[in-house]
Amino acid sequence: MNYPLQTLWHDRSRYLPGILAVSFSAVLIALQCGLLLGLFSITSIPIDHTRADIWVGSKKVLSVDLGRPIPLSYYSRIAQDPRVERVEPYYQAFANWTKPDGGSDLCIVIGCNVNDGNLGAIDELTPEMRVLLTQPGSVVVDEGELKRLGVEKVGDKAEINKQNVQIVGLVKGMRSLAGPYVFCSRDTARNLIRMVMPGDHTTYHLVKVRDPAQIDAVAKDLKDAYKEDMEVFTSEDFSVHSRLHWLMKTKAGIALGYAALLGLLVGMVVTSQTLYAATTASAREYAILLALGIPRWRISMTVLMQSFWIGIIGVALAYPAVNGFAQLAELGGVSVLMPWWLLAGAAVVTMCMSMLSGAFALRSVRQIEPMSLLR
Repeated sequence: MNYPLQTLWHDRSRYLPGILAVSFSAVLIALQCGLLLGLFSITSIPIDHTRADIWVGSKKVLSVDLGRPIPLSYYSRIAQDPRVERVEPYYQAFANWTKPDGGSDLCIVIGCNVNDGNLGAIDELTPEMRVLLTQPGSVVVDEGELKRLGVEKVGDKAEINKQNVQIVGLVKGMRSLAGPYVFCSRDTARNLIRMVMPGDHTTYHLVKVRDPAQIDAVAKDLKDAYKEDMEVFTSEDFSVHSRLHWLMKTKAGIALGYAALLGLLVGMVVTSQTLYAATTASAREYAILLALGIPRWRISMTVLMQSFWIGIIGVALAYPAVNGFAQLAELGGVSVLMPWWLLAGAAVVTMCMSMLSGAFALRSVRQIEPMSLLR
């Protein structure tokens, strides 16, 4: 066990390219996957930052931002289930934001109950903001979207679908891919999107279940009972459903995955060639060991152990780099999620790559012949 480590330390300049290649692969895999998770977590913000247990929407809804109007009368169908504690309508639709300077941009209007104990208001809305949103035409936006919306601060005014609105608050971390989120009360939302939302319709019904252990059962029963009219998801399922839609629609996941795969292949090639060159350079020493009766498989195990420790050291060097790059991305406004399972998965993949590189390098061991090398 100690001999491979001693060899790595003694010939560290020779093995350094392999260690750096492994570390580079681990960093690239983790960052690319973390960037992918962060990018598509944006698409499910309205779901992940609210308190609803179940979302009821239009048939075959693809994503939370693509909901179509459904009748408010569905309320009675859902509320009649004794396991349901509360049902609230939730409005969401694309709209045209007209900037004070006359320009325009697409935005997503989100209207919900802003009273205490509501199901649809995002957690970032403070009690003061919710009170202000009860005023007609009051909206809250993400501070990172101000420049995109052509405004500067709280109190600025603009138009949505030719209706006057005023910004009464700012939140953080609520940016969107399709268009800036504009949060408001249900009454304000109905007025702003009345051109696309009939008065007796809403976009979603949000459901609160009395017993959290029955959420899945209630969602399944509602879906089975009304499968011809509505789509029913638990909040967790709808979040995943929305992210997968954007993943398949934009192809960004394929591009990021291809870049990560390329980094893995580059690391494998460099590590394999490093180990091969190091093994070839040590051929005379290995030939002496063979001549002394050391089995060839023991030498092969030494090469594999070297690749194992190269992988371990490379992964150990990668983690600080990953955290550093992730923090730099956050400072630049780019969300990079690094859950423990992602870091563990990147480490496992990188270690497999390192061991496979060692297996490829074993061909040099098979070519060692004591008689020819000891002349």
